[in-house]
Amino acid sequence: MTYKILKCICILPLIMACSEKENVSIQGAPTFDTYTEAPKIQEVAKPIDTLKLAAEGKVLIEKADCLGCHKLNETMIGPSYVDVAKKYDYKDLNYLAKKIVDGGSGVWGAVPMAAHNGLSQENSQKMVYYILSTKK
Repeated sequence: MTYKILKCICILPLIMACSEKENVSIQGAPTFDTYTEAPKIQEVAKPIDTLKLAAEGKVLIEKADCLGCHKLNETMIGPSYVDVAKKYDYKDLNYLAKKIVDGGSGVWGAVPMAAHNGLSQENSQKMVYYILSTKK
């Protein structure tokens, strides 16, 4: 008789484990069927030190022949730097740098801007950083 009772006690947990009640959860306990996606990491562009580039650009402008045609606040042969900064933005950086190197005409009137072929693209971009920094 004790053998039958012992046998029933051992089989009872097996029968209960096979019951239909599978999703028993304890409140507050983590479940393995939930998945939370980790937040995506956005690539951040390397910050540009515009103040440093503008300061270097100002020095380059002072050493070049730019001040013969352009001034900070007054229109001379060419537009003032403030006027250029009002018309353009940093998205126009490459366009303006190319204009300094290649020269051009027709944007600010009939007088052409002289080309500065000996100037590197990098230095002309620094000059543009300075010019655009004068925006008021």
